[in-house]
Amino acid sequence: MANAHLDYHLNLLNHLRTILVALGEAEQVPEESHALFLERFDELLTQLPQDPLESQYLGQDLMCQVIQRYPQIAHLVPRDLLWFFGGDCLHFMPDDELDLYQALEERRYEAEQNDEPFDWNQEKQLLSMSNDDSKH
Repeated sequence: MANAHLDYHLNLLNHLRTILVALGEAEQVPEESHALFLERFDELLTQLPQDPLESQYLGQDLMCQVIQRYPQIAHLVPRDLLWFFGGDCLHFMPDDELDLYQALEERRYEAEQNDEPFDWNQEKQLLSMSNDDSKH
């Protein structure tokens, strides 16, 4: 897994963590269970850079829990994280979105095979625009 790709997702996780912390500070959730959840979230942030493959299951579990435990912020969970962790997280994505991410992943793989630079966000925007054009 390319470092830039991993760093991008770590940044998204850190952003999601700030949202979760703000949710706790706004006293929107039970404090004790929320604190334990944040501890597990921090565990993921520590483990992911060290062992990305081993961290996949914890990431899947936590992303699903964010959506189930905190439905008020489910719409703020970056879709890229759902795709990144895969597994049960994919149940929260519609088919057309899964198709978009599959095409994006194929482009990323092709770029890596050809030692070409790959900008995840730029490619995602290009794919989204081409999908929007085909719907019209």
